[in-house]
Amino acid sequence: MPGPARFPYMKIRTGGPADAPAVLALLDGAVAWLTARGRTEQWGTEPFSGLPERVAQVEKYARDFLVRVAEAPGGAVAGVCVLADEPQEFVPAAGEPELYIRLLVTDRALAGSGVGAALVADARAEAARRGVGLLRVDCFGGGGGALARQYERLGFTPGATFSVERPGRPVWPGRVLEIRL
Repeated sequence: MPGPARFPYMKIRTGGPADAPAVLALLDGAVAWLTARGRTEQWGTEPFSGLPERVAQVEKYARDFLVRVAEAPGGAVAGVCVLADEPQEFVPAAGEPELYIRLLVTDRALAGSGVGAALVADARAEAARRGVGLLRVDCFGGGGGALARQYERLGFTPGATFSVERPGRPVWPGRVLEIRL
């Protein structure tokens, strides 16, 4: 399992609807980072904050699910993890109780600092607190599998693959990964 974050004073707190703008800012930063590298298949090129359906999705997440916010020293939002009892509608069911990471995004300026690892460790602790033996996440399965490999570095093992049909756009390849607790 990965070590602690390089921010010794980073804290993780429970978030909510007031954190939706920060989540959108992190997602906008991730889209810009991916686009700058020519990796537009995952989320496209448009900022989440400019797409009403994406804004509504983030607001729903912040309202209806457990939002865990990693804060860097000084209180800046360094990353967010959204947890639910069930997967996205396009992901095959686990067939057993689970804790599901609906969203994990970190500030790209802090890449490699351990923020994502700290949020995954926090999700593992939440699953254990709930007595749930399975933590799952889905991710973009294209791009040569780079994102799936990142999750593997965080302790996940590969699971099912799936595809999401999108009208007028290419099929989105997905990958499910899991950690048995």
